[in-house]
Amino acid sequence: MEDEVLTKKIIGLAYKVHNTLGIGFLEKVYENALKIELEEAGLAVKQQEPINVYYAGRLVGEYYADLWVENRVIIELKAVRALDRMHEVQLVNYLAATGMNTGLLLNFGPSVQVKRKFREYKSGQVVFRQD
Repeated sequence: MEDEVLTKKIIGLAYKVHNTLGIGFLEKVYENALKIELEEAGLAVKQQEPINVYYAGRLVGEYYADLWVENRVIIELKAVRALDRMHEVQLVNYLAATGMNTGLLLNFGPSVQVKRKFREYKSGQVVFRQD
């Protein structure tokens, strides 16, 4: 399953979780519920999995992904009124530092907010595309 198809499936399940639980829960509740939905959909999911972060080829720390699906998509979850630009920057930094190419920022606020980020290589440079 390519990353764009996979992220669409994840987003659909996020809406299912939000429609079932509604608003007002802590982030961890939505994280746990989404993990259940992803697993029931037959996807491999790791929760709070440490991912090594490198700088100049050296390990400088670990990032704990809220959810990591199929070893290809990092999901950063929020449960806030509205996403802030810093939430997007956080996800892009995680992608850049870990070498992962696809990330989802999902907010379970008053309505589901989704930011989908793809790391691409163009003319020898790394760029991030958002859908």
